Amino acid sequence: MVMSRAAIRYAKAILETAVSSGKANQVNDDMKSIIAAVDSSTDLKEFLASPIIKSDLKMNALLEVFSSVQAETKSLFRLLQENKRFEILVAIATQYNAQFDEMNGVEVAKVTTAFPITADLEAQILAKAATISTKKLTIQNTIDPSIIGGFILRIGDKQYNASVSNRLQELKREFSN
Repeated sequence: MVMSRAAIRYAKAILETAVSSGKANQVNDDMKSIIAAVDSSTDLKEFLASPIIKSDLKMNALLEVFSSVQAETKSLFRLLQENKRFEILVAIATQYNAQFDEMNGVEVAKVTTAFPITADLEAQILAKAATISTKKLTIQNTIDPSIIGGFILRIGDKQYNASVSNRLQELKREFSN
């Protein structure tokens, strides 16, 4: 997903507002629920992106779908309504999460596994991650059966590949030499 400069500015503004009102954590949860809802609903994604649907209609729908969100999040909806920018809502939410994590010294460890992470594997991954990063880590798991087993760990611009498919590639290279 391409991050627009506008999304970054909106996210920064909403984060500052949320921090000053002491609601940064709750707004972060709002943003996560917005991302999850839009990701899981093609209809909602198309509805927000549609240039044909009036922004008043989008505003009413968002207030209904996300009725329990913080006042700061609702003010973001109002701002997007005024500026007719609902199509960047998910980008803003994603950017907010990233800025919130950065502000709290948290880094995202992207872990690719062939199957959902078990508690055992999570402990191994966190141990390996501690050798790569000194920050607090949150694990984001992606499942890709093509890696066969093991895991691939990405933190920032560093990567550690402990996948079975990578090991097989290494063996293949060794035998061909």
